[in-house]
Amino acid sequence: MNITEVIRQSFDSITSNKLRSSLTLLAITVGVFAIISANTAVLVLDTYFKDTLSLMGGDVITVSKYPAIQMGPMDWDVYRNREDITIEQMERLDELSRQAEGIGPNRNYRTTRVTYKDKETEPNIGIRGGNENYLENNAYTIERGRNFLAEDIDYARSVAIIGADVESALFEMEDALGKEIRIEGRPYTIIGITEAKGNVFGNTLDRYVLIPYSNLAGIYGKNQNIGIQLRAGSVENIENVIDEVTGILRAIRKVDPAAVNDFEISTNESLSNSLESFTGILYTIGFVVGGVVLLGAGIGVMNIMLVSVSERTREIGVRKAVGATKNAIISQFLMESIALCQIGGIIGILLGAGLGNAAALWLESGAVIPWGSALGGVVGMMLVGVVFGVYPAYKAAQLDPIESLRYE
Repeated sequence: MNITEVIRQSFDSITSNKLRSSLTLLAITVGVFAIISANTAVLVLDTYFKDTLSLMGGDVITVSKYPAIQMGPMDWDVYRNREDITIEQMERLDELSRQAEGIGPNRNYRTTRVTYKDKETEPNIGIRGGNENYLENNAYTIERGRNFLAEDIDYARSVAIIGADVESALFEMEDALGKEIRIEGRPYTIIGITEAKGNVFGNTLDRYVLIPYSNLAGIYGKNQNIGIQLRAGSVENIENVIDEVTGILRAIRKVDPAAVNDFEISTNESLSNSLESFTGILYTIGFVVGGVVLLGAGIGVMNIMLVSVSERTREIGVRKAVGATKNAIISQFLMESIALCQIGGIIGILLGAGLGNAAALWLESGAVIPWGSALGGVVGMMLVGVVFGVYPAYKAAQLDPIESLRYE
């Protein structure tokens, strides 16, 4: 019997018992769906995280009081009791460092309203403090106007660079450059507008006003905790810069030689490694849950095939009487088992990929196709079909043709 005939007979048998086959397909589909949807969603998150990290230069280094990514149980008392990272420490680091470039603060001082004449925004505009390095460190590009000058920082000038969302909210019909906005009653002259960067987790990156940190320090104080950003100049030089910055900051902050750092240093690579660990856990959970469901589905396939053998005993006897070999009988029932698993698997892959990509719509990210998981699903269903179909097929092949013909 050729393979085409075996496949045709398998599908004829599946379609002749629609209810039973449908219930078996449902169990298989649910198992594959659980694995593929989870893996697709994690792949969307992983892709999104990497795209988001790529918005910042690969050589950017961030110094902070708290860990940049916080996962699992943490002793928060350790971090809360650390000395704040201050503007004075940042300025001292800038004086002493010989390898770091673009040193500057990164702090969101307030979230409030911004007004222009009789217009005002919602109270959700981030008021950030920075210097002339802030835009490059955070991958912003000036669309119109100019960046801060060193003089703007030195003289704590009341100037501002605004994000695209602030411009669209206040200046629909006129040019924002040179206009005076007010923040908590204080006037600031707009000198630049940045290009739109889009959203991260549904939150816009363009709803902000950037003001010289020296100006905001005069209002809110110089001793508030800040983050420090800097660049290594190249990816190859990151480790050297981290070593230098670590030594300088330990000296500035008077950390005991035997004590661990009382600050955190992160890079795109370290953030990416942490995210990979997190997504790895999610992948594992998805496989475990889906694997348990598939085990139950595989047992269901075996049960259905045993029932099928019992119901078709007389058919098997007839086929043996006209010359069908044991291998032909085994091939037919194995192919039925594999066909059931593959059909259910394909349906589960399509539904799982569709649902998993719903995360891409929510994140406003590009859709992904989990080719690896899909291929694994096809191969996995082939193995499930063989493993759970081999015993029923063997049992069918061992039936005595005389006894089978007498079966009612």
